[in-house]
Amino acid sequence: MRKPFILRWLVWRTLCAVVLCAAATACTVVGPNYHVPENAAIHRNAAAAGFDAGKETSFSANPLPPKWWQLYRDPKLDSLIEKAFAANTDLRIAAANLARAHAALEEVADARNPVITANAGPNYGRESGAALGSPVPLPNQGGYDVGARVSYQVDLFGKIARAVEAARADEQAAQAGRDLAHVTVAADTARAYADVCSTNRQMSVAQRSIDLQSKFVGLTEKSVRAGRGSPLDVSRARAQLEQLRAALPPLQSQHRVALYRLAVLTGEVPGTIGRDIAECRTPPRLNTPIPVGDGAALLRRRPDIRQAERALAGATARIGVATADLYPSISLGLSAGSTGLLSQFGAANAFRWSLGSLISWTLPMTGPARSRIAQAEAGSEAALARFDATVLNALRETESALTVYARGLDRNARLRSARDQSALASQQAHKLYDYGRTDFLTALDADRSLANAESALASSDAQLVADQVALFLALGGGWESESGLQE
Repeated sequence: MRKPFILRWLVWRTLCAVVLCAAATACTVVGPNYHVPENAAIHRNAAAAGFDAGKETSFSANPLPPKWWQLYRDPKLDSLIEKAFAANTDLRIAAANLARAHAALEEVADARNPVITANAGPNYGRESGAALGSPVPLPNQGGYDVGARVSYQVDLFGKIARAVEAARADEQAAQAGRDLAHVTVAADTARAYADVCSTNRQMSVAQRSIDLQSKFVGLTEKSVRAGRGSPLDVSRARAQLEQLRAALPPLQSQHRVALYRLAVLTGEVPGTIGRDIAECRTPPRLNTPIPVGDGAALLRRRPDIRQAERALAGATARIGVATADLYPSISLGLSAGSTGLLSQFGAANAFRWSLGSLISWTLPMTGPARSRIAQAEAGSEAALARFDATVLNALRETESALTVYARGLDRNARLRSARDQSALASQQAHKLYDYGRTDFLTALDADRSLANAESALASSDAQLVADQVALFLALGGGWESESGLQE
């Protein structure tokens, strides 16, 4: 007689604890409320006042335009990037990932709604007479069981709310991932197009050097046959000619590879880029100061920073999901239906209904729940570390890109000056030759010096465009969204 009393007492005490806990919490959402931690790197950096390497005249403090490639004023480049945005496979993957994250959010959010289930089970058969104590077989008869049930999970402690918060952060991270894909595709397309044009120009300069050296070889051979010179002069001239010819195949392969990259970036089969693009000889060049904005704008704009911040928000929300397992789960249910013989379908005495609640609480075994909380907290710490690393890496990339581009401009200016001086020397040598005051070899040597200077300048111009694109990529431009960090 003692055990039933103790059992009833335990049940009553548990129910009272549930009711008192529910009344005290009044639908409390457990777990930490998210905000960017005060010790995060994004609060510690001093980039809001401007970039350290961005104070030179090569840059301006104007905000970076969303479509930075339009600064080049090159319709072919604009068309290629728009085509890449429409057909690039990486963007299609990113869009599919975003759609999947949105569907996952809808699935989690549906847990807030009541669940309605219905059933209908007609049957026909015979029960065992012996089991019921009947000496004769029971008649065959038809029966039925129909009903419906409505259940609703009461989110007293915010487990569903935190799950929705985490899923929404995942969706926003997927959106930032798609923006990051846009940034990368725009930069890769611009770089590939610039490589096509630059290699064409470099091949033209290389071919001019080859032609000049070929003339020099011919003149040297003619001089040797006339008794002015030695076979050593011919061997040296031919060796230099072969060296110049050896520089052409790598440029040809770079040009072809750039065309392949451009085709794939725009969703085409390699080798299908039109001749108007393949024969481009003028790489895009920006001769005005590059607008770089400031550090604060960079941290709001770069998609990888937003993606890492949203991942941190999702990890923080999952601490609340795990914490809710320490508390009871309560579901309310209402069911109604009819069960009886088919011949009496819908009879009043066949109707049934019930209303009640289901309380589920693992008490006092909270060890697994606390382990899940510890896992979630560790996941949040890792997400914060990744967020800090992303912020610091973004600042490093940008400062490095600014420095490399600024020094590349200095080198390019000096190479351009050297080319101009070589061009002047070539003109003077030809003028002296025309007046008979020097020989043709001197004029030809001046032309070769000019060709070498033009080759070095063409290579520098190509690198300068690559540095520009790398800077735009570091600045995070190229996506159309107004979203930012969720403080």
